[in-house]
Amino acid sequence: MLKFKAIAVAAGIAAAGAFTTSTASADELSLAYFMGPKHPMNKGVMTPFGDKLAELSGGKLTIKQFPGGALNKVPPKQYSILLNGVADVIFTLPGYTADVFPKTNVMGLPGLCDSAFSCTEAMQRVRGELETEYNAKVIAIWANAPPVLITKDKAVRTLEDLKGMKIRVTSKSDVPIVEALGASAVAQPVTVINQNLANGVIDGIMIDPSAIGAFKLFEPANYVTTWFPGSGSAFVLLMNKDVYNKLSAEEKGWVDAAANTDLSLGAGKAYDAASARGLGAAKKNGNEMIVLSDTERAKFQAKVDAVMADLASKKVGDSTIGQMIAKMSGK
Repeated sequence: MLKFKAIAVAAGIAAAGAFTTSTASADELSLAYFMGPKHPMNKGVMTPFGDKLAELSGGKLTIKQFPGGALNKVPPKQYSILLNGVADVIFTLPGYTADVFPKTNVMGLPGLCDSAFSCTEAMQRVRGELETEYNAKVIAIWANAPPVLITKDKAVRTLEDLKGMKIRVTSKSDVPIVEALGASAVAQPVTVINQNLANGVIDGIMIDPSAIGAFKLFEPANYVTTWFPGSGSAFVLLMNKDVYNKLSAEEKGWVDAAANTDLSLGAGKAYDAASARGLGAAKKNGNEMIVLSDTERAKFQAKVDAVMADLASKKVGDSTIGQMIAKMSGK
């Protein structure tokens, strides 16, 4: 059987982002992600994929996890370490490199879905088209829940409250929406937002509710505005294409079977459950939960509708945003 790469991380080298490659057992694939092993996506995607692969192969093809940034501590570089062969399989957010995955990042735009599961269903409708954006074998592609707005010093109860605020966004696709609402959009990886909110580097965080618990955002936060324009952020689990192509036909069959639609849909369900827990954590820890009035929500929506009308004709690859929204919506 093909010998897969494992990573020996030398002391001091990890901080610089450089790694050396060594030989692991012949039946083991390395899987890298930057969250801790207790993050909901370990239970929702990484472990189910590894368990299914081991089951289908009778233990002949397995996964070894490298969580917590063991192979890469800079989340936007996850795709690069896959292409460079540092890891065999990686978890990443396409929004961190939105220009590379323009069709995938249509997912974050408002109005597509109202839960992690329905957002994931929307992505499955166009999965074949989205997969062409990746120089990799797509194992799973899913989304989290639509965002809330988490703030520390200023409660957001009206559209006017957003004026001049610095709001963290996940993807470039979020920028025109946030700026249309009167705020400034700042793209930052999730690993730094707790500290940046606490220190006042940003005024608010636009993110799905699961992050409240996963990254303890209830600690710096005082307020959670429970609706904010947007759909779920996209996530992917990818395998290095060369590693996949060197597999035998039987081995590819095991990977393909483990990477079926159920894995992605299961991730969507896991995110909905994690989002509910995140909102619960915010309440338990004393964050004020703000529900926008119908009048204020209509003001937000009017701004969003104007932006979406302008964005509909924008090209994303060989398609347009409007066309991708229609396909994702099943129209």
